[in-house]
Amino acid sequence: MTLTNVDLSAAIAEPGAKTVEGRSQWQLTWRRLRADKVSMIALVVIVIMVVLAIAAPAFAAITGHGVDTAYPVTGENAVGNPVPPLTNGFLLGTDSVGRDVFVRILYGARISLFVGVVSTAIAAALGVVIGLMAGYFGGFIDTVLGRLTDAVLAFPYVLLAIALAAVFGPSLTLIMVLVTFFSWAGIARIVRGQTLSIKEKEYIEAARSLGAGPFRIMFIDILPNLLAPVLVIATLYIPNAIVFEATLSFLGLGIQPPTPSWGNMLADASNFYQVAWWYLLFPALFLLITTLAFNLLGDGIRDAMDPRTERLIAARRMRKRREKAARRETGAEPPGLGTIPDTVREPYGG
Repeated sequence: MTLTNVDLSAAIAEPGAKTVEGRSQWQLTWRRLRADKVSMIALVVIVIMVVLAIAAPAFAAITGHGVDTAYPVTGENAVGNPVPPLTNGFLLGTDSVGRDVFVRILYGARISLFVGVVSTAIAAALGVVIGLMAGYFGGFIDTVLGRLTDAVLAFPYVLLAIALAAVFGPSLTLIMVLVTFFSWAGIARIVRGQTLSIKEKEYIEAARSLGAGPFRIMFIDILPNLLAPVLVIATLYIPNAIVFEATLSFLGLGIQPPTPSWGNMLADASNFYQVAWWYLLFPALFLLITTLAFNLLGDGIRDAMDPRTERLIAARRMRKRREKAARRETGAEPPGLGTIPDTVREPYGG
């Protein structure tokens, strides 16, 4: 049978027949990620946090409490201390001057998520460019960029933050510059290592022999193969950026009052935790949940992009089927109708 006959036979196949369709790397990753319940819960938590942060002005309008507005009459008790949660319309209580803690937490989430996502995105772009250049060109360029990367990774970031805050003053711009400066080096090192391996592949040699320039090879042929590891490390860097912003704000080097930030809220709450436990608990809880969700999602994406995860999922399914078969044999579970044997289902992933 010729190739034309094979194609013709495939074209006139039965309409109801199932065909085997190939899946891309991203489709396989999403399939594995959906099987990870912890990662999906973390993703839902992140989406909820983003929605709450975006809808912060709407919640402020619903409650009637401005983000920077103090309510000394309804937001403080008789001795001038903050009121507890669910008192006088304050869902999570008030702070040291009678402001709504819930509204300020939501506005603080806007800053934390903005710093984490935007700074990490800029750092990823910078790290990819530097890592590509160092890995592809090698030689003197690799040496210079490599030593620069090592110097950034070894630099004490707190000392630099204190020095820059003393010179330029604390601000959101300063935080983003610092987060970007201390994040790109780790991404660049990973990209450089991957580039050193990929540039020796046959298709890179073929592109070079066809006259492709170095920048076309780097950004058209090599870069698409680096998106997976860059996405993983960027997801894991976002919570680090959020914690870094909170740390600087806690030390008074970041977002300055009255603009709310989880860090400066915790710094202010440290003087009132004995009389207003909620003022310290809820900002810390939002910070913990957000960073933990990003870390769990990053771990899940890293595992989903590992081809070995497919075998682990298949082994888990086989174990569940064996346990179910054992329960049927012992009479603990009635046999199902139309059960397909494991030897048939397992090679196709169930």
